[in-house]
Amino acid sequence: MSKKDLKELDLKLEDGEEKVLFEDLDETSEEISEKKPENEMEELLKDNLPVIPEEGTKIKGKVLEIDTHSLFVDLGEMGVGIIYGKEVKDGFGSNRKKLKPGDEITASVIDQENEEGYVELSVREAIREEAWKDLSKKKDTGEIISVKILDANKGGLMVEVNNITGFMPVSQLTAEHYPRVEDGDKNKIFEILKSYVNNDMRVCVIDAILDEEKLIVSEKEAYKEEEKKNIAEFKVGDVVEGEVSGVVDFGAFVKFFPPSRSDSKDDADKLEGLVHISQLDWKLIDNPRDVVSIGDRVKAKIISIDDTRISLSVRELKADPWTQVGEKYKVGEIVEGVVNKLNHFGAFVYLNEDIHGLSHISEFISRYPGKNVDEVIQTGETYLWQIMSMDPNKHRMGLKFVGELKDREKLMKAKSASAKSTGEIKDVKKSVDKKVKVEKSESKEEKEKPAEKEEK
Repeated sequence: MSKKDLKELDLKLEDGEEKVLFEDLDETSEEISEKKPENEMEELLKDNLPVIPEEGTKIKGKVLEIDTHSLFVDLGEMGVGIIYGKEVKDGFGSNRKKLKPGDEITASVIDQENEEGYVELSVREAIREEAWKDLSKKKDTGEIISVKILDANKGGLMVEVNNITGFMPVSQLTAEHYPRVEDGDKNKIFEILKSYVNNDMRVCVIDAILDEEKLIVSEKEAYKEEEKKNIAEFKVGDVVEGEVSGVVDFGAFVKFFPPSRSDSKDDADKLEGLVHISQLDWKLIDNPRDVVSIGDRVKAKIISIDDTRISLSVRELKADPWTQVGEKYKVGEIVEGVVNKLNHFGAFVYLNEDIHGLSHISEFISRYPGKNVDEVIQTGETYLWQIMSMDPNKHRMGLKFVGELKDREKLMKAKSASAKSTGEIKDVKKSVDKKVKVEKSESKEEKEKPAEKEEK
């Protein structure tokens, strides 16, 4: 407004009107001064209010305080979060004791503002994911950890790592804890496994898959490097002496000390190797328990070393009976043999304690059509066999079923008759040859006589 306009307004207004006017102006001015800042503040606060993440979102915060029933978390401008007692116990488990004010944690929002005005949080899912990440890291690094055995079943042991239940198969136990039972009774094995419950064991994580909730640990893996160092003291061909520590269907385990610990009396210092059933003896063995027992002292030869697996042979230290088989038996000879076992290949037959042969199923099918092998011969019985082939290097002998022992006399007569017949044929042949020779001689003489007459 210009000065001229103000002057004209001043002349027109009376004193009372002027007062009212300026009072109104003052009042309007006050309203403007009050309302404008208030609206601006609202807008300002509205624009700068902290946004609480939606439910299920993971956020980080620092521990403010821990008490018996809850844990308070500083969320910065978002305020204070709270994790209630049961959730703390279930989520953190034994790790809760390690938390202290100032520690940073990750939690999920389950209520943006509860009745007490806190942001209610859950650590269960976040801690679960962190736990699996840690397990995966332990697997990659091969970290050795101590676990408590929670329970047992016939397949192995239940353990807990990071509040997650895992499993240790029987095959992943060390030689010290591997349950070996003479008769292989699963119930006895289960009893041994149950005796480990509440014990602590050193293990490594060998499998950790979050999506499948699969956690597998191994005690053997925890001692792998140490065992490798001990195994490095041996080489293939070395002979060891030890004690049979277990007998199973597929062979026998033998424990022995490495040279560097030969004076030790601690069973944990021993290495263990496997003598496969085929390496226990040169003869066929159906049950290793027929040959060795737990506690037996044996000598064995190392035939292979694969990482931490040692394969042994007892038979390699014994004379191979097949090297002299050619001196005892000949192809075509008829011999006695005991049927050891029958299967779809035919019959396994022992000629003596060490030498065995196979009478193939085809021999029986051709001679006894429509009959099974066990209808012709019986396991444990002795019969007559003809040796059809021999391969001492491969420990193989092919046999043909000839008959029962009572048929021996009949066979001998047939053999004798065959020999006699062969002799008669030879005599006839000699006679014929002689006659032919005489006839040739006479023919020559007849040709020579006319020539003599002409000369005379």
